Amino acid sequence: MDCVFCREDGGEVLWSDDAVRVVLADEPEWPGFCRVIWHAHVAEMSDLDNAARLKIMAAVNGVERAIRRVLAPAKVNLASLGNQVPHVHWHVIPRHSNDSRFPLPIWAPRQRTVSQALLSNRRAQATLLREAVRSEMALAFG
Repeated sequence: MDCVFCREDGGEVLWSDDAVRVVLADEPEWPGFCRVIWHAHVAEMSDLDNAARLKIMAAVNGVERAIRRVLAPAKVNLASLGNQVPHVHWHVIPRHSNDSRFPLPIWAPRQRTVSQALLSNRRAQATLLREAVRSEMALAFG
């Protein structure tokens, strides 16, 4: 088995415990794009027991709250696809009405160009996510 999330963190680790980690993805067009990744290699949410499912969803909700507080997006998209990486993980993606693909999914064709200055500003804001995510995880998990 050659799984990228078993082999690598999947981004800059913002928070982690014994079961799950939250990473800031290296997605230059999507500042603040986070992944919530289950540590153990499991392909589907239904492979997790009830407690594990509740735990990963509590982490997803905490990351969403942190993103909303720090980046004030128009919307937050949640996605769990796993077609290319069959390892339980969630994408938590801040969306802005002036991002390059809004209102379509980030994987859709580009709708508009976004200035590098705006992306740089959002990347600077996203640096505040580490503390915000840690704060949310402390509330969720003690």
